[in-house]
Parts: sequence; C-alpha cells; structure tokens
Amino acid sequence: MARRWNTSHIPDLTGKQAVVTGANSGLGYVTARELARRGARVILACRDKDRGAAAVAQLHAEVPASDVEFRPLDLADLASVRAFATDLAPARLDLLINNAGVMALPHRRTADGFEMQFGTNHLGHFALTGLLLPALLATPGARVVTVSSGLHTLADVDLADLNYEHGRYRRWIAYGRSKSANLLFTHELADRLARAGADVLAVAAHPGYAATNLQTAGVRMEGRTRAERVVALGNRVLAQPAETGALPALCAATAPHMKPDAFIGPQGGLRGAPAPSFRAPWTQDDTTSDALWTASEQLTGVTYDFTAAARA
Repeated sequence: MARRWNTSHIPDLTGKQAVVTGANSGLGYVTARELARRGARVILACRDKDRGAAAVAQLHAEVPASDVEFRPLDLADLASVRAFATDLAPARLDLLINNAGVMALPHRRTADGFEMQFGTNHLGHFALTGLLLPALLATPGARVVTVSSGLHTLADVDLADLNYEHGRYRRWIAYGRSKSANLLFTHELADRLARAGADVLAVAAHPGYAATNLQTAGVRMEGRTRAERVVALGNRVLAQPAETGALPALCAATAPHMKPDAFIGPQGGLRGAPAPSFRAPWTQDDTTSDALWTASEQLTGVTYDFTAAARA
C-alpha cells in the first residue's frame, strides 16, 4: 500500500466488472465513479429507481466514457436481493463492494422481520455475497469489500438476540452490533475462502467520519429537526467529504498486496489517508464468527457453496 494512498494509485480496471451497493449517493457514488473512471464496468445497486437513474446520469456527466448501469436492490428485502442476483447472473465478478447501510434508525423491521440495522447492514449483504459467490469464484483475483464502521466498537453481536427481540432497543448499540457483524462476516469469509483454496480476497473498510446523508436519516425519520441541524453542522465542520471517506474502500478494493481480513480506514481514525485500522478483538473471534455465519445462513436461507473453488 502506498504511504499516502489516493485515487491516482487505482490501477487500470478495463475489463473488470464491479457491483457497488448504495451507489446512488455519498461514499457509494464516489466509489462507483472512481472505479468507472479507471475503466471498470460498474453496476449501481440501489433501492430507489429514480435516485439510481439520476446517479447514472450524473456519473455519465462526470465520466463521459464510463460503463455504468443501475439495477434495483433493496437489502432490507431478501426477495429483492434474490431477484437482483438472479437478474444480474454475472459469469464473472471482479469486485463486490458491500457499501450500503443504515445508521442509528428508530426501531424498524425489514420486510423479512429482521431488526432493520442488522437486517440491512449484515444479513442483506451476507445473502447478496452468497448468491454472487459463483461469479466471484469464477474470477481470479476477485475481491469482496464490506464497509463497516469505527463505531463497531460500541458493541459485539449478541448471538442470543441477533434481531433485538428482547430488552429495550438502543439504536446506537444496534448499529454497533451490525457493524461488528460486518467484520465478523469478513473474518469468517476470508477463512472459508482460504480453506477452499479460492483466489478471492475478503477485506473490510470504514470511512471514518465522512459527511453523508447517513447521519441525518434517523433523526429525519423521527421529525427531530433540531437534532438534524446539529448533525448537519457536525458534518460541515468536523467530517471529511465523501470524496475522502470513500478512499479506504477504494484502497481495499484495488491496492496490491492486500491481506485477507484486512480492515482499512483513515490513518487518523476519523480522517486521513487509508491505512490499517484498529478493530475490536471480538471481531476476529473464530467461535463467534462461525456461529454468526451459521445463524446468517439459517435466517437468510442462503447457503454458501465453495466447491467451485476446488474445481478451479
């Protein structure tokens, strides 16, 4: 990894295909744009059709030669995840950027009854990755980058209550659990890929404190206008822009010599150039990651099949 890694270090990606979830705005949009700028064909996987189409138009305006396409994907609905994977059905997939997410929402449930943050941030991406696994295994050097958060340190997963069905709901604890789940997923995926002998790299990243609409969504849903103004002010004064916040994910996706289960974030924790990031010890616990994997397969109905790696 370059000492001060930036987008100039992204190699030529001509002929590569990438899927970026939540690519209609913020970090996901910047990630998709920079991959497309280097020649990759990029699928913008977004929930809202109009916003997705607007993102494609904006991206074409910024990178006229870009090869990008919108496909509908709602990570809070497993039927949508399955439809996306079935309709896309790629023969190969070089990059899967599990970027989309929700943060500190009031208590909500997904279409399948999961707690919204765990269901969207972890289970939706777990199902998506498993359904796209054949294409990843068929592509030498493929990578799966899952975007977590420095705030994963707020809480480990609760294997006895993954969907917050007991006790008082605490939005920030729920968020921390979902982001720890992202790291446990990456840890377990990296291990299973290695045991299968697959030429696929599983890594994670986080943006630090980046100014996006993620921070204001929860308070806006509750109509808390004063809190929304405070958060928006923090974004303007303290946060780094999405342009910089997207760098860790782009680095994790493209930098050479990236190690399996790496966690890349801003060098200063909240802001700065990409560098290896601190992670809580519980996010590399083999027993917990294996148990979460088993529970995730049961909850989503998606079972990972690594046998194609053995045949490659």
